[in-house]
Amino acid sequence: MDFTTAIVRFFQEGGLFMYPILLIFALGVAIAIERYIYLSRARSTNRRMVDTLLPLLKNGDFQKAAGVVSKSRAAICRILAYGMSRVKGNRRRDDIDAAMEEGLMEIIPRLEKRTHYLATFANIATLLGLLGTIIGLIQAFTAVSNADPALKADLLSQSISVAMNTTAFGLIAAIPLLLVYTVLQTKTNEIVDSLEMASVRFRNIITAHMGNAAAGTGAAERKV
Repeated sequence: MDFTTAIVRFFQEGGLFMYPILLIFALGVAIAIERYIYLSRARSTNRRMVDTLLPLLKNGDFQKAAGVVSKSRAAICRILAYGMSRVKGNRRRDDIDAAMEEGLMEIIPRLEKRTHYLATFANIATLLGLLGTIIGLIQAFTAVSNADPALKADLLSQSISVAMNTTAFGLIAAIPLLLVYTVLQTKTNEIVDSLEMASVRFRNIITAHMGNAAAGTGAAERKV
């Protein structure tokens, strides 16, 4: 109970700037939770779809793989869908590479969406804390100038300690937001790297099967 009372008192003594800092911190926490859940689901879904699609592609069962891709909203399936759309119409590897690269470029912004706000919120919380402290100090010195000389030292020290609460709270909000931002950026980069690796494997398998099919067709034509 004493700890809760101390927190409430700390917040109340910080002044009006404590409320926007609290709002920014709450928004940052909400974004962090949403992004963490989204990225965790995306990573697990992509791994599951890679394990499902690799055997199909290795066996040359493109039709069944296309059916799996069309039913899934996983990022790797969207990338593969771009590449497979070029298999029938054009057999050049460069076109398939370009198509899958286009799919990857479409997916990356969705993975990075809203994460950069966390770093911005951390900076804003820190600056609001400093601004609140400066304004509090200005008010403190103004009040002390009109106070009784015997009480000036005590009044000034008390006013300064209250003004510093805003800076402290700004840092309390900013540090976790920056840490979470780093974690989410690392998680996003890992997913992007895994998507790039999977897309390269898929391209190699698809073009290898297309090359084998073309070689078989050429051999059959020569026999005829």
